[in-house]
This record gives sequence, C-alpha cells and structure tokens, in this order.
Amino acid sequence: MLRVNEMEYGAVKKLLSELCGVKGTSGLENDVAEKVTGLLSEYMPCKTDALGNVTGSKGEGHSILLDAHLDQIGLVVTGITDDGFLKIAKVGGADIRVLTAARVTIHGREKIPGVVTSVPPHLKSAKDDGKAPSFDEITIDTGMTAEQAKKIVSPGDRITFDGPFDTLIGNRIASPSIDDRAGVAAILRCLQLLEGKKTCRIDVLFSAQEETGGSGAKTGAFNSQADEAIACDVSFASAPDVSKEKYASLGEGTLIGYAPSLDYEMSRRLSRLAKEKDIPAVPEVMGGKTGTDGDDIQVAGRGIPSALLSIPIRNMHTAVEVVDLADIESTARLMAEYILERSSENA
Repeated sequence: MLRVNEMEYGAVKKLLSELCGVKGTSGLENDVAEKVTGLLSEYMPCKTDALGNVTGSKGEGHSILLDAHLDQIGLVVTGITDDGFLKIAKVGGADIRVLTAARVTIHGREKIPGVVTSVPPHLKSAKDDGKAPSFDEITIDTGMTAEQAKKIVSPGDRITFDGPFDTLIGNRIASPSIDDRAGVAAILRCLQLLEGKKTCRIDVLFSAQEETGGSGAKTGAFNSQADEAIACDVSFASAPDVSKEKYASLGEGTLIGYAPSLDYEMSRRLSRLAKEKDIPAVPEVMGGKTGTDGDDIQVAGRGIPSALLSIPIRNMHTAVEVVDLADIESTARLMAEYILERSSENA
C-alpha cells in the first residue's frame, strides 16, 4: 500500500509550480511541451508527436494509458486598430466576465505585456451597467502605436493571462492554467509513487488542443491503442454560488467519474480501491459525455475502456483558478494503486 504524510505535499507543489510557470495555449503548446518532456523523461522515454502531444511508454504486457491535457485557455490576436490596440478572439472557453482590466502577455515576435481595456463605470450607459462586453468589444492596450505594434505582433499570435502562483492558507494554490496542469502534475506524481515497483505497460499522453476540441487525445489514444485508459482533468469545486450537492468541496479528494461514456467497471474498481486504501474520493455522476479527453479516448481506434479522475478547482477558466494540493495527491495515489492492482492481475 502506498502511504504519504497527509500534511506534506511538497512534491506535488513543486511539480505544479513548475508546470504553471510555463505558458501554452491550444495549438501552441511548444513551451509547456518542452517542460513536460523534461519531467516525463525522468520516468520513461518520451517524444513530441506531429500534433504537439507529449507521449511516453514503459513496461510490457497489459497497457494502461494515462492522459491529461497540456493546453490552457487564452486569446488570439485578430487585428490591430489604427490606434495600436489589439483586437482579439478567445482560444477555448475564456470567461468574458473577468477579462476587462486583466493583465496579459502577448506572444508575438517577442513577449510583451498588455492590459485588457476597461470602460470606467462613470462612462457606461445605464443599459450597459453590470453587463459584460462581448469579445468584439474588447481590445488590449500594449502602450504601442499601430506602427510599433505591427513590428512585433501579428494576427494569430496567442495571448495568455498573467497571474502569480499564490500559496493560500492551508494546502491551496491560486494560479492561471491549473486546468489542466493539475492533471499533468497528478500523473507525474503517480509515476513518482510507482518508481521501483513492477508494473504493466504504462503509456502517458499529455495531449494538445483539449480546450478546442480534443484533437490531441483523438490521435494520441489512436497511436497508443492501450487496453484501458484513465483520463485526468479538473472539475468544478463547490463555492458560494456553486451547489455543494452537485460538486465536491476542495480537499475532499479526487472525483471518480460515472458516465455513459466511461467504463462502469473501471469506475467501480476505482471507488473500491479508494475505500480499501483510505484515499479521499467522491463520485461525480454525469448523465451524458464528460466534456474531457475521456470522451475521445473511449472511441479511439478499436475503442478503449476509459475512466475519469477529476481534481476539483474553483474559478475555472480564469487567471485565479484554485486547487487543493491534497486533491492532486489523492488523484495520483488512486491512479498508482489502480495500476499496481491491474499489474498484479495481468502479470
């Protein structure tokens, strides 16, 4: 049985800090892929494929695929106004309600800082009071003229949200891109826990473009053709305006998915293991698809029985996503225990 000191999450915090410190929006995950390749290569041979996925594999026999996505939500430059402001569109599900006055980085020929423009409340009309603008109405101010901006920025350049990696009270972290660097951290932590132990074949897929349709998971899972898979993503944590009955609270453990697109027996086995190994876990029931890579992995190639473990976070798709390190650790431990059990059964 894998045991950890529940008060110490230093390994998870270190991984998450490294991962959140690197940017990578959908379709341009190069920097984060390079970072993840370095981390994953400590446990297995790995590479980056044609679509930007980072993949690795070790062991023989029965195969289990572990998946988490690399990309984060962001913005993309669509044009430059005559006054030098940048026009934008969203990449993935960026939340328009929290964009105004946000600090961003534009990834042009060089990285430059910017601020999303905001109309002062004094100048808003009564009909616009309290309403979020549309993406067509938003611009980014870099301080440059149009002529200066065009030398550095071009349509298609990505934009990421700025924000520190903040340690809150207890085991909680606030940062951009916790979705889904928390899932990547959980898989890397799982591999740490399995070091020196005999396992079946483990395939790892750190997939690209999940936030814009799941292209990376489709191709990566097809190439793996594993016997079974566990997708690791984030889900909603309870908050003042989010139902406690429907979503788990931070610190309650990993969320074990139950959905038509997920393998029921895998979900039940994960639930049993969580109880037997005293790993905090909560069921997450969905009546349709999960909205994660698990949906695409399930139907890849000849089909792959799939499970889903989710890490609860608050403020999803913002620059201040909040996670509890204990939930990442619980997710990693449950994945590791599952792999150990399946390895012994298929030895």
